Amino acid sequence: MNNATLRQLRYFDALARHCHFGRAAEACAISQPALSMQIKELEQDLGGVLLERGARQVGLTKFGEDVAQRVRDILRSVDELGDFARASRDRLVGRLRIGMIPTIAPYLLPTVIGNLTRTHPELDIHIREALTQKLIRELAEGRLDTAIVALPVSEPSLTEVALFSENFLLVRPGGDEGTPVPSSEKLRELRLLLLEEGHCFRDQALSFCGMQSSPPREVLDASSLSTLVQMVGAGIGVTLIPEMAVAVETRSAPVSVARFKNPQPSRTIGMVWRKTSPLTKQLLQISEVVRLSADALRERHSPGSSSRNRRT
Repeated sequence: MNNATLRQLRYFDALARHCHFGRAAEACAISQPALSMQIKELEQDLGGVLLERGARQVGLTKFGEDVAQRVRDILRSVDELGDFARASRDRLVGRLRIGMIPTIAPYLLPTVIGNLTRTHPELDIHIREALTQKLIRELAEGRLDTAIVALPVSEPSLTEVALFSENFLLVRPGGDEGTPVPSSEKLRELRLLLLEEGHCFRDQALSFCGMQSSPPREVLDASSLSTLVQMVGAGIGVTLIPEMAVAVETRSAPVSVARFKNPQPSRTIGMVWRKTSPLTKQLLQISEVVRLSADALRERHSPGSSSRNRRT
């Protein structure tokens, strides 16, 4: 057997993840025929069929599934070898792959990127927005260096560093401005709008309302906080959003924003990375930049002590 190249392994890994030649080729920045040729050569070198080729997408054979797992391990080890070289420096340089969940990325990302660019100009920053479970999986597979998520994630293989906490605020139609803020028990009687399943923020909101084990009386799901707020502005119901999202999401909707009575619902945001990562020292430096960015964002967009009305 001829030695398979790292390039071929990366191409196969992309194909195993996308299950589509076109998308995999785009991810690898090569043409689809070139990708197909490299995969065929890899199959010949390994002496087995890796793929079940369909009209629109491809699947892995049993042999392909076994090879894909080994390839991921190999590529992770290769990437960590490069990380060891980078870890010998005091400051992190080169590629930095950061994951963020969707209820954080649109609001915190601009400030974080600006500060990282200023304090670490040597970085080549790559951002990945996805749900927590997907980010954790990509961390484990070595496709991300770190992720910014809601804690805890409770993965024994990951280091968790808490950065800041933020409260959840109630968003109601603008006509409700000044009316009493409902308790968590009262929220169960309202039409509560939440993010669709898979978002940790949904679970946190349900937990505040005491609904974690059973669905509320009437819940409508959305795929983004922006959609939730616009639905509230249309008079469909009420929702909860994290404090960092208020300034962005309520500026163009006829809604009112109010704080709950203490103890207010909240979440803790932190950074996670593999315990085996040789970049731990440098990632701790990055985490401090993220923490300071969040502090600056809160100071800039403080919603006030009680409520704020946003009307179009």
